Amino acid sequence: MPDEQMAAAGSAAGSAPAPAGGAAPAPQAPPRPLDPIDRSIMRLLQADGRASIRSVAEQVHVSRANAYARINRLIDDGVIRGFTARVNHERAGQGASAYITLKIVQNSWRTVREKLRELPGAAHIALVSGDFDVLLLVHTPDNRTLRELVLTRLQAIPEVLSTRTLLVFEETDLLDAGPGGGARAIAEE
Repeated sequence: MPDEQMAAAGSAAGSAPAPAGGAAPAPQAPPRPLDPIDRSIMRLLQADGRASIRSVAEQVHVSRANAYARINRLIDDGVIRGFTARVNHERAGQGASAYITLKIVQNSWRTVREKLRELPGAAHIALVSGDFDVLLLVHTPDNRTLRELVLTRLQAIPEVLSTRTLLVFEETDLLDAGPGGGARAIAEE
């Protein structure tokens, strides 16, 4: 892959390793403010993580060196956490999607989060406020598999008090570069 591709920039910016001796990690520096160019670069890369440095530089009207330095700073600062592909789950054989809300035992978030990460088809996990504690997005091949996931895997987790399943009938990815969205909107800014 040519060094022009964003993938060459790497998918750095994971979490920092914990210090030896079990001490708490050092507090992070406050985030640097982002200017309009940084925000445009982020939107471009969200719409197309494979965009070349040259393409990004041209679209935000900066030099290639400036675009490269800004992208690396965004990665180093943890603003950009990595690069990924957006998948059409139905075409990938995962035609059933659902948001599942969970009520969990108080102070069990870390334990539950680790168990949810192991679930097949788990795509997104969020600790939230409100009438439930956790919001989980899953993609499964069909409703039968979804039913098994909820009834046999989720409800078997001791810290899960209750679940509610919300089937997804249709999705719209707001980052798609189709008409009126994504890259087209960025180019017009």
